[in-house]
Amino acid sequence: MTTHLRRLLATFTLFFTEFAVTLLLGVAGVVGFLALGREVFDQDAATFDAAAFRWARNLLGPRQHWVEAITFLASRNFITVAGCLLINWFLLIRQHRWNSLLVPVVALGSITLNLALKQFYHRPRPLLPLVSASGLSFPSGHAMISSSFYGLLIYLCYTYVRRPLWRWLLIAGLVLLIVLIGITRVYLRVHYATDVLAGFTAGLVWLIVAIPVLKQLEKRWRKPFENEAQSAEKQPE
Repeated sequence: MTTHLRRLLATFTLFFTEFAVTLLLGVAGVVGFLALGREVFDQDAATFDAAAFRWARNLLGPRQHWVEAITFLASRNFITVAGCLLINWFLLIRQHRWNSLLVPVVALGSITLNLALKQFYHRPRPLLPLVSASGLSFPSGHAMISSSFYGLLIYLCYTYVRRPLWRWLLIAGLVLLIVLIGITRVYLRVHYATDVLAGFTAGLVWLIVAIPVLKQLEKRWRKPFENEAQSAEKQPE
């Protein structure tokens, strides 16, 4: 087995181990969310959703092109590209292999959990959306993915940006972006407000579970995998 193949195999083994362990704990973490989510279908939630549609319309006014641009920033296509760029940045520039694994674990886990939750609730989307949208409604995939992916960026900014001014400006901008993404989903009538709030909550729960678990896995398994990579480099091609 060549050196590069052994290193690649070690990396993939680590990734799938982290992903499996974190996903199992993430599923356990959203059990409480599932119990609370059953309340979204009562009459009070319907009244809240109707009021939220009117509020979003009054807040943003007539339809604007920038609304669709904002909501695109949490689409799976954009997150996939952004995630790949972030992984390459950690691998090639910062040379932080563990953070390069953290990004896909958080992103893929969030998408996987969202699809599972949608099938569990099987809630149809609102009537008369302003843009085309397919699939089920609860919880909002855009809200869940934005709160987990951009929440991860907030964690990374807090951890690695040294200048306080830049750190808090970036964090404030990311928080504002997450909120705007949620509002645009209601404004475009592709999700109920309860879908968005549930998506934010589930994404945050997933992030709170994933980051500490991955940090513990890093501490426990970094040395064995580094030894494996070093031994692979010493062996002849």
